[in-house]
Amino acid sequence: MISYTDDMSTLEASQLRGFFVGWPAPPSPEQHLAVLRGSYYAVVAMEGDGRAVGFINMISDGVLTAFIPWLEVLPEHQGQGIGRELVSRALKAAESFYSVDLLCDPQLQPYYEKLGMRPVPGMGLRNWSALRG
Repeated sequence: MISYTDDMSTLEASQLRGFFVGWPAPPSPEQHLAVLRGSYYAVVAMEGDGRAVGFINMISDGVLTAFIPWLEVLPEHQGQGIGRELVSRALKAAESFYSVDLLCDPQLQPYYEKLGMRPVPGMGLRNWSALRG
């Protein structure tokens, strides 16, 4: 059974294993935890044994704009609606904002379109060496 929590104070780095599959320099579980705790809003999907199987985080000015940098569900838990539920909870938390943006690879756009988002132009910079801590 999957449960969801937005209380990051009890989450431990050891519960955040197995994420960032395929990243050239994935963040450590400790960095991951610091990101979740430092976010404006974050939700983690948990298995009954306390293992995190998915998460989303949102950064925001708290007034008009928000950005969703990360959404991930462990590969063995994908296709079960966990990602949809995480996005739904984040968008609910931001429903009074003017804009909620995220960047994704083109092949992921259909997924987010099904959740009510639309493509917009954007630019990004990735400094992979910053993740090597």
